[in-house]
Amino acid sequence: WFRTLQVCVQTVDFVGSRPLFADDMLTFGSFTAFIVGREATEQEQWRHVWGHIDRFRWRLDDLRTLISGDRLTAVGMAVFESTGYTEDGKVFDRPGRATIVLGREAIGGEWVAQHTHVSLFPGTPSRSFGTKQDHPPAL
Repeated sequence: WFRTLQVCVQTVDFVGSRPLFADDMLTFGSFTAFIVGREATEQEQWRHVWGHIDRFRWRLDDLRTLISGDRLTAVGMAVFESTGYTEDGKVFDRPGRATIVLGREAIGGEWVAQHTHVSLFPGTPSRSFGTKQDHPPAL
């Protein structure tokens, strides 16, 4: 799930990311306290971020998980790194962390995010002004 989302963020693939998230997901984000729904999350959060950062990657070697006894619900906690750009084009490190609540209908089924809480580390500028046109995706 995390690897797939990483590629979607790097390539600004909103359509490809949609199956990863429940239609009625709940989100905490950088720009809005509560967002209800995948479509609203895409419009109010992801579209303000994904196309303006570069080199988004999870630290998958340090991914932490909690899995329910029935193995149908899980919580994934991960740190990410990315590159941001100031208004005048200067590069800055843009690290952060996320907690993702995932569910699936049956063991072996695809995980789908029910809730996401993504935040930047303290002191990290909240806005990035880059564009993928200026800085093509670095996979």
